[in-house]
Amino acid sequence: MADVQVKLVKSLIGSKKDQIATAHALGLHKIGDVASQPNNPQTQGKIKKISHLIEVTEA
Repeated sequence: MADVQVKLVKSLIGSKKDQIATAHALGLHKIGDVASQPNNPQTQGKIKKISHLIEVTEA
């Protein structure tokens, strides 16, 4: 499976605690952070949960 690159483009301020925890689980802490994650169902679920805060590209 290919990896996906996830970039945090919006602030986590004002987000729900579970969304903040999801972003941290993906390795995203500050705006502009980029993390490479495996493209699997678990990662896709995390991406769907915070899709309004991130940009996703194929790596």
